Amino acid sequence: MVMVTGRTHPSLAEDIASELGITLSSMQIREFANGEIHCRFDESIRGSDLFIVQTHSRPVNDSIMEQLVMIDAGKRASAKRITAVIPNFGYARQDRKSTGREPISAKLLADMLQMAGADRVLTVDLHSGQIQGFFDVPVDHLTAAPVLENYLRQLPRVQDLVVVAPDAGRVKVAERYSQHLGCDLALIHKTRPRGTANVAEARDVVGEVKGRHCVLIDDMIDTAGTIKAAAELLKAQGAGEIWVMATHAVFSEQAVERLTTAPVTRVVVTDTLPLDDEKRFDKLEVLSVAPLVAQAVRAVFSDDSVSEIFGGENLA
Repeated sequence: MVMVTGRTHPSLAEDIASELGITLSSMQIREFANGEIHCRFDESIRGSDLFIVQTHSRPVNDSIMEQLVMIDAGKRASAKRITAVIPNFGYARQDRKSTGREPISAKLLADMLQMAGADRVLTVDLHSGQIQGFFDVPVDHLTAAPVLENYLRQLPRVQDLVVVAPDAGRVKVAERYSQHLGCDLALIHKTRPRGTANVAEARDVVGEVKGRHCVLIDDMIDTAGTIKAAAELLKAQGAGEIWVMATHAVFSEQAVERLTTAPVTRVVVTDTLPLDDEKRFDKLEVLSVAPLVAQAVRAVFSDDSVSEIFGGENLA
């Protein structure tokens, strides 16, 4: 097994390698004066099972291009199999046409990864599980749910929680959490004005939340507008303590300010994306997905089942 990392989140790659009991292989990555990316493996990888770790983080387009040239270099260096390990898959929200004359960028990215030479893709909590169908190579779709659920199980009375889906699209995921934890489920009904992005209005709460400890569950926090509106609506409905949990901490624009001022006492995310100091705040807690990803990488390398790690509940 050979594992290398791009430049967007090397600390996560190092943690994954540490969990596997290996060291990251050395690779030179640099930019020419005009911004073009060049890479080179420092040692032979001929015949190896190559894992290229690169989360698609800001600047997203640069991180994607960097991974593509790394995959191409691996293919031309005669790696036996190349697995693109992508903790956060870029363009995942552009998985369909919502209006006319626009692209399906997630499908385009899937095509680019395959054309570059990826034989397999391993990723965490896709915004839409259907993205797996954009690929003609195997996709190992992991979920950070076990990491987040284990955190909640440390509470003395976890069964008293109410798991809240921030919109109808996350109901299935929230329901799975509630079943695993043995607690109640609620839903925020929201609307999104036609033709807008990162804009949503929380309208109503379906479920009993008055006086309850509520946990909002989502796959990512981008601008935090949806999460703040949902938390304010829950508080207006008489909710007690409110927590927010998400896999991907994108934290764009005013996200940190909104989370800081929102009526939530804790924000729990994972480390699929790097977080600079200015994006960290007192309410925030970051959990590592490195052990989970390492377990999946080990299964891929050994040709064992990945879905069995999650009891088959990682596919949607």
